[in-house]
Amino acid sequence: MAVSRMMKILIATYRGEAGELLEELQQAGIVQVLDAERAMVSKDWPELQIDLRRPKDLDEMVARLDKCITFLRKYATDKGPVSIFRPLVVIDKDRYSEVVSGRGALDLLEQAEQVSAEIDRLNTEYENCQATYEGLYPWRGLSIPVEEIAGLKTTTCMAGMIGHQHFEEVTAKLSELGAAIEQVGSTGNADACLIVCMNETVAEIQKVLRSGDFEQARFEEVKGMVGEFLEDCEENLARLGVELGEAMSKAGELAKERLKLQILYDHYENLLAREQTKALSPTSEYVVLFEGWAKRKDYERLEEMVGKFGASTITEVLPGEGEEPPVEIENNRVVRPFEVITRLYGMPQYLELDPTVFLAPFFALFFGLCLTDAGYGLVMIAVIAYLLKKMQGNKNLMWMLIVCSITTVIAGALTGGWFGDAIQVFAPGMDGLRNKLMLFDPLEQPMVFFYLSLALGYFQLIFGLIIAFVHNLRRKDYVAAVCDQLTWLVMLNSIMLFAAGKAGAISPQVGKFFGVAAFVPAITILLFSQRQGQWAGRIGMGCFQLFSTIFWMGDMLSYLRLMALGMVTAGLGLAINVITGIVADLPYGIGFVAGPLVFVLGHSFNIAMSGLGAFVHTLRLQYVEFFPKFVVGGGRSFEPFSKAFKHIYIKK
Repeated sequence: MAVSRMMKILIATYRGEAGELLEELQQAGIVQVLDAERAMVSKDWPELQIDLRRPKDLDEMVARLDKCITFLRKYATDKGPVSIFRPLVVIDKDRYSEVVSGRGALDLLEQAEQVSAEIDRLNTEYENCQATYEGLYPWRGLSIPVEEIAGLKTTTCMAGMIGHQHFEEVTAKLSELGAAIEQVGSTGNADACLIVCMNETVAEIQKVLRSGDFEQARFEEVKGMVGEFLEDCEENLARLGVELGEAMSKAGELAKERLKLQILYDHYENLLAREQTKALSPTSEYVVLFEGWAKRKDYERLEEMVGKFGASTITEVLPGEGEEPPVEIENNRVVRPFEVITRLYGMPQYLELDPTVFLAPFFALFFGLCLTDAGYGLVMIAVIAYLLKKMQGNKNLMWMLIVCSITTVIAGALTGGWFGDAIQVFAPGMDGLRNKLMLFDPLEQPMVFFYLSLALGYFQLIFGLIIAFVHNLRRKDYVAAVCDQLTWLVMLNSIMLFAAGKAGAISPQVGKFFGVAAFVPAITILLFSQRQGQWAGRIGMGCFQLFSTIFWMGDMLSYLRLMALGMVTAGLGLAINVITGIVADLPYGIGFVAGPLVFVLGHSFNIAMSGLGAFVHTLRLQYVEFFPKFVVGGGRSFEPFSKAFKHIYIKK
């Protein structure tokens, strides 16, 4: 339940063994390997080299496999053994070794590339033929071979398209100039026309045609009659369609075997990662140096792994000046699911505390209070349990939500929330049991919820200060512990007891004593909260720190969102039950169907929206109010060199 202790290591290996050693390290996934730019050994020995040559053959193979997998996925008729919750295909080691070492996957790759190229070629031919056919279709009624259009001597014949909106105007102008125009066919917005004029008037005729958006027809591909050419096009389109269908059918057959390509893709992707890591590591003529970080507890295992290679050694080295170790957090099975919250915020610094164990109970409790409905909690448990069975990979988020759902059931039972007021409205016989479990009804006693929220907020804020105080004591930073935490603990609690004395909750004399006692930590904060620089600046910062007492009050009031969200959830559930009752009374059997439907849909909506609000606002209370009391953050995550799989999961 802390930040893992890290150590800096240096592995020296003979070039011939580097690849196999890297594979062992990648399989174990316990070492973060630094590239030459970040490795201190490169700075200490600048004569070391870096092999900047990229493994082009592996790059190309990965790109080919990815392209073919994407291509075959379009033609797959089966969904395969994957789903949204289980995106990886589960295989055993024997299947993996069979595909990787065999020739079948490479043959499939070549076939897929050939089919892909064939489909691309056929598509291009089909589209070109289709475009030609559509462009010439308006000329299907042309009764002369296209060669004769340009064969006149004393006259000029022009063929082209004239827009419908300009046709009459252009026809009139051409008639005035002594030209003849004949409409051969038409499309949706233009007419196919032949225009014949004397050679002497060609320039004027062309000027008129340009004003009518005349588009010259192109018959370069046509020999003879347009109608006969179009018939050939139709036959060609039919043939291309058949060939295209056959090629797609073949692609569909190949797609059934695409798992082989997916296995090979993940294999080469990991191989490429090893080669890139090797290429970016500092090297001499015969030796490759892998500098990196590992957990201290894994060092013996690393020594054993490296010891298997006769020309490789491992040693612990000191970090460079100013070099910060990466951060990894470790927690027991109960707390581990809440690491999701810590990782979402960002890692603590290496010498800081892991906040996970401290935030876990607060997060679960606050989430439950934001929903305060036992029925909603039971539904969430059922849904999340179903998802846990279906999901692959890291399930920490789901387990965390299971815990939060349990606290929701408890909080709902203690506040009497069972799908809003569904028990009182639809099952009054169970009201006695509900009342036995209930401590208070938030809708009838809102001030109880109000004071509970403030008390929980005050407790978490003080708890955050205590965590920082104890941590500084353990680090033997006694000045920071006294001036930055103990003073605030004494002053804030003294102010609270003084307020309690004024309110009559405790003896006024006791309250007055603590009111006077609050001046001692206040003066300490004024003088020593800032312990660097000139006294004027230190006192100025001390004044600001004292003024920030009002911010603590704002932080505490922020916890009233627990009450607000809890009551909104209950109120919306109550409204849904009212609507359900109204709809259920509809005649002709409509209410018998519509009532339960409204109940289910309405409360499902409330669970989704209120659950999202509970998660977000509980998250905010941890990040904005709680964490700043003892977490600085900014640590770099520990990213061990390990195998990554995009398509498959190998059973251990």
